[in-house]
This record gives sequence, C-alpha cells and structure tokens, in this order.
Amino acid sequence: MKNIITFTFLVILAISGLAQTKSIKSSPLLSEASPQSVGMSDERLARIDEMLINSIENNQIPGAVALIARNGKIVYHKSFGLAENKTKRSFKPDDIFRIASQTKAITSTAVMMLWEEGRFSLDDSISKYIPQFQNAQVLESFNDSDTTYTTRPANKPITIRHLLTHTSGIGYGVIDDDQFRKIYQKAGIVDAFTANPVTIEGNIKKLAKLPLHHDPGEKFTYSEGLDVLGYLIEILSGKPLDEFFRERIFSPLGMDDTYFYLPDSKIDRLVPVQTKNDDKWVRYTDTTYYDPDYPIKGAKKFFSGGGGLSSTAKDYATFLQMYLNNGELNGVRLLSRTTVQFIMANQIGDLWGDSGAYYGLAFGVLDQKGQNMGGRGSIGTFDWGGYFNTQYFADPKENIIGILMKQTVDINMDETGWKFRQLVGQAIDD
Repeated sequence: MKNIITFTFLVILAISGLAQTKSIKSSPLLSEASPQSVGMSDERLARIDEMLINSIENNQIPGAVALIARNGKIVYHKSFGLAENKTKRSFKPDDIFRIASQTKAITSTAVMMLWEEGRFSLDDSISKYIPQFQNAQVLESFNDSDTTYTTRPANKPITIRHLLTHTSGIGYGVIDDDQFRKIYQKAGIVDAFTANPVTIEGNIKKLAKLPLHHDPGEKFTYSEGLDVLGYLIEILSGKPLDEFFRERIFSPLGMDDTYFYLPDSKIDRLVPVQTKNDDKWVRYTDTTYYDPDYPIKGAKKFFSGGGGLSSTAKDYATFLQMYLNNGELNGVRLLSRTTVQFIMANQIGDLWGDSGAYYGLAFGVLDQKGQNMGGRGSIGTFDWGGYFNTQYFADPKENIIGILMKQTVDINMDETGWKFRQLVGQAIDD
C-alpha cells in the first residue's frame, strides 16, 4: 500500500512538473522605449494619431486604444476618444476590453501545450475524450416551420485537428446561418457568453448531439470548436479552464489583466460596448443573444474558450510577443520553437480560399500573395480579431506587434482596422 501511495505521489509530482518549464533563453518582458531606438519614425507614427482623431471626428468610432511594439519594446501606446458618450468617460491605455474571438488563440495555445506533453494526438477523435461526439451526424434537411430536421451519419469522426482548424462542421449558432441559429437556440446552446449558471461541460455535451454543417475536414466553417477544446483542456488537466489559463499562461507571462470574469478591483476599467443610435454613440443594451455586462455579472461559471476573455492591449501584446519569441518570454517556455512553426503552417490547404492568407492552428497567416497586396505585413504575419471590434497582428520578420482595441457592435464604415495596420508598416524607418 505504501508503495502505491509513493508511486501515485511521484506521478502527480511529475505531471505538475510539466506545468511550467524554464528556458535557456530569457527574453525580457515588454517595456517602453523610444521609436527611434527600434527603427521606427516618430513623425510617421504621428499619422496614426491623425487617422484615429479623424475617424472619431467623422463618427466612424467613438474612440480606441492603440499599441505598437517592436523588438520587444512598446513604442506607441495611446488612447483616443470617449469610452462612453453619456458619462464623457475617456479611453485610457490600460482599459480592459472584451476580446471575444481573440480568446481562440489563447485556447489553441493551451491545447498545443498539452499536445507537447504527449496527452493526445491531433488526429485523435474528440469522442475518445468526450464520448457524446460519437456517431456525429450531418444536417440533410431542415423544416423552418417547426425547426425539425433530418440527418445522415458523418463520413469520418471529428478530430482535435478539425476543431482547431474550424473544419469540424460544427456551427456557431448566433452568428451562423438561419437554420443552425434556430437549431442551436432550440437546444439551448450558449454560443458565446452567459450570466446563467451554465458550465462548458453541460453546454458541450448538448452541442455534441446536434448536426454538423458538413463532413469533418470538408470545409472551413467558423465554429464553436474552440469551446469544445476548452472543455477538453478541463478534462485533460483536471482544472477549470480559468484556472488552467491563469496557472499555465497568464501568471507566467505576467498577464495580470486578462480574465473570463473580472475581479471587483478591475471592474471600473472595463469599457462599455457602444453602438450608434440616431448617429450618436450609446451604450449597447440589447440582451437578445448575450448580456453585454457578462464579464462582471451573473453566475460567472461559463468559460468560453472561443470568446469569453477580456484583456488589455498590453496583456495581449505580451501574449503575441511570446509567439514572436518562438514560444518563450521572461525565461519561461510555453511552446517550443518547432511547435510555433507547426502552428503557423498551413493546416487546411486551400479550404480558406485565396485571400492572401491561410489558416494555421490558431491564426490567419499571410502568404506571398498577401504580402504582395500591400499594407498587411510580411509573409508569415499572423492575425485575428474579436466580435466587439478588436484587432491585432504580429509580423515575425519585422518583429512588430500592432493592436487596436475598440468596443462597438452593429456599425458600418469603420476603416480604422486596415488603416492602422497600413500605417504601422509605413512607420518602419530602418
């Protein structure tokens, strides 16, 4: 009996030892420096100020926080405009934003950290870990009058790789086509956020019983696959997703302002979601699909790996800098250089179309055509964004990070995203 207890203790100790590894490298945490010190032009960076101010004056956006880092140095971190028109609250550089789908890259990173530990193969069927996904079905017909439908068996199982690359066939409910929106709504699926006492375990087990858009691996269909993988992380680690993120990613990287649900001490820094009403910026209050105050209200039990986090520009830049450093920051290695290379490789061929970019295991990645289009960065630049109008990119060749944080929905004519990215590139001065 004593030998069994000793063996069990050693296994637990060995597993816990995998949780965090030191690196022979020790890249410093992000710090501020002058633009000139890293080959950026002050005068040209000022064009970003002008662009954002003009966009606010032209009522395209109410305001924004922008951050640029190069070679691990923050050379631009400014705020513009009003975070809330009614109270005249100004944006501040350390404001906290709902980053929605920018959560996906963090969840994908966590998945690949567990993959590095040999916990699973990417081509394992997800049903090996979540049995409810056995015998997946594909939608054949849908009756709009009563939301009934027919299905056929999928021609192959859903794998972890399918979930990472949005090729599983799973849908996305609220932002999906009308058929799947109604199917998910009828089944009570939480598509993004909730203030109700729902867990990702309960949600994913219901989702597993619903039909797919298509056979796994056949198409790119933006999906709740990263929510499924959030639950997989809980199963494999034995920890709630928020604890895993805190212990394995946020604390080692010093990302102290990134949460699923904000502590009381940080609630005042959360930026309200705004929209336009009669050409005026107002707080978004529609709760048809989600509660806009989800990070600070309710049961605080639902950890969406696909879209539930809130963060700051600096925290997210820190996460991206770890990738530019090939998986290491501050002497802590989250991923190996070879794994980062693998994550950035084209995983789905031409299923993402011919847009000048391809899809890896966590990001959209620019290819030769994308570089040649101009204004988007070098080959290998990776990016994504969030539903509440947040955007980021990181260019490994130039070692540049650009982050533009806004917090708006249901608006048109916002050109700040592409302009910001273009203006960051033109400010390179070496």
